[in-house]
Amino acid sequence: RAVLIDEARKRDWKQLPSMLDYIAGKDSDEVFATSLIRMVTTSGDPRIAPVLIKATRDPSPLVRSAAADALQHVPTREAVQALVQAAGDDYRLVRVRAAASLARYPNLPLNEADRRSVEAATKEYLTSLTARPDQWSSHYNLGNYYLNRGDLKQAISSYDTALKLEPHAVLAMVNESIAYARMGENKRADAYLKKALKVAPDNPAANFNMGLLKAEQNDMKGAEQYLKKALKADPRMAQAAYNLCVITSKDRINEAVNWCRTAAELRPQDPRYAYTLAFYLNQKGDRDEAVRTLKVILEKY
Repeated sequence: RAVLIDEARKRDWKQLPSMLDYIAGKDSDEVFATSLIRMVTTSGDPRIAPVLIKATRDPSPLVRSAAADALQHVPTREAVQALVQAAGDDYRLVRVRAAASLARYPNLPLNEADRRSVEAATKEYLTSLTARPDQWSSHYNLGNYYLNRGDLKQAISSYDTALKLEPHAVLAMVNESIAYARMGENKRADAYLKKALKVAPDNPAANFNMGLLKAEQNDMKGAEQYLKKALKADPRMAQAAYNLCVITSKDRINEAVNWCRTAAELRPQDPRYAYTLAFYLNQKGDRDEAVRTLKVILEKY
């Protein structure tokens, strides 16, 4: 067990099958299984989803709650069905985790019984978020709920409250900027990201979102600067490498290929990154490697 935890902590996914076998095993320790669920979810490997869905029916409510939380990253019909069932679990911990994950799906076509179950679990979840109104994190998490639901004005209001309680809450600043960006208010989004970067200049999320915002404003030099800073702060941020690939492809195809290769190596389980690598390899004139890369994708997916 200690070896599996250590491998997961290092993000060495060569042992992923063993980790998944342990999570699904009948004699697994619930604390270790829960820890593995929280860790392996970051790998994004498609083999994880069936294990998580099965784990929502595990005898341990601790394991079930971790699986329900992790399934928010699995946008499939089977995952949503498992979450709807988990919303009716006997344990509140499982129900509120399921409700939090279901917040990403505001218009689910549910039968009357499932609708009542999800609404009740959601009410419990919101009550848990507001149980400590004196903590900035309570309002930050409430803002995340509204952001996932697409209720951007309510999200902004919650983030504002969080920042009144803790003016240096970088995560609240970053997410408020995301809400403003989705509303098309890029100036306000820019202002909140600047505040976040003033508090934490090396914060990867703030730099990454600033990079995306600069790219949207057609400031490619600025976008490249912030995305590189994000990747330096978090060398495993495949999204930053991917966006650097797209940005540099216009006039530096060799550099673009290198960025895409980095993204594909960081997330080998994501075919989008490998496909993009193949696309730019072909643009570069390296047709053979492009074909080899595409064949690997086709064999796996």
